[in-house]
Amino acid sequence: MAHALVLGCGYVGLELGRQLAESGHDVTGVRRSDDGLAAVESAGLSPARADVTDPGSLASLPDADWLVFAASSGGRGAEAARRVYVEGLQNVIDEYGGRASPPDRLVYTSSTGVYGDHGGDWVDEETPLDATTDKTRVLAEAERVAVEDASAAGIDGTVARFAGLYGPDRYRLDRYLTGPVTEGYLNMVHRDDAAGAVRFLLEADVARDDVVLVVDDEPVDKWSFADWLADECGVSHPPKRTKEERLDDPDLSEAARRRILTSKRCSNDRLRELGYEFAYPTYRTGYRAAIDAFRESADDSDATSDAE
Repeated sequence: MAHALVLGCGYVGLELGRQLAESGHDVTGVRRSDDGLAAVESAGLSPARADVTDPGSLASLPDADWLVFAASSGGRGAEAARRVYVEGLQNVIDEYGGRASPPDRLVYTSSTGVYGDHGGDWVDEETPLDATTDKTRVLAEAERVAVEDASAAGIDGTVARFAGLYGPDRYRLDRYLTGPVTEGYLNMVHRDDAAGAVRFLLEADVARDDVVLVVDDEPVDKWSFADWLADECGVSHPPKRTKEERLDDPDLSEAARRRILTSKRCSNDRLRELGYEFAYPTYRTGYRAAIDAFRESADDSDATSDAE
């Protein structure tokens, strides 16, 4: 069994740690804050405090066979992203590459945002990157660090390029049930499969020095998804708006404008060919728990109203 170190052991990292621990691996979850460390401990993992942007803090971390870099920049701008994803990742590679027993593998969790706009066409691992924002250009640079710089340090790097994450605490039903819903495609992956795919890449020993798209079987049109979700929840279809209507908003930020103009469908053929089996192959299974909870809550509310 391996010793895995998960840097930025948060939404996906905690689930990954749980899955790896269930498989018999030793897992250390790295966080900066007291609350983060408490969450790691509550998940049954070994907590360790460090900050990837502070090279000195990394020296106290234990040796590991596998590194997973899942740190977050906290949704801030490109400079904050660079400090974490590029400089922070380089700090980790420098620290562990210089040890007497360097890790065998590094998995860096990236984003499908690096593709830019493809007019709704399909993209895969062979599609050239066309990052359209300062932040996604940083992510693309971090991917290079994860493979090329890691290799130079004697560590085999892998990029796991995540689609939009959803799952417990991140279903965001109100966004699609209330609307208005702007047209476009959704590329999604359930948290458990995002974690499961990384676990699979490590345990199956595949995709060394390579990139793998982590996305479910069925990219979906947002309007179709919203109507399906409304039907399953037993509510009216939400209002819709075109991209042009949304872009007419004078208060729309430039970052939001670029997101609206970015359209693609992400293929998971490579991950499937490698042998990964999804727990939630599409949103239809992945959203079932949220739909059931919504309907149960609605039933309870109706019962309370009747009692009154």
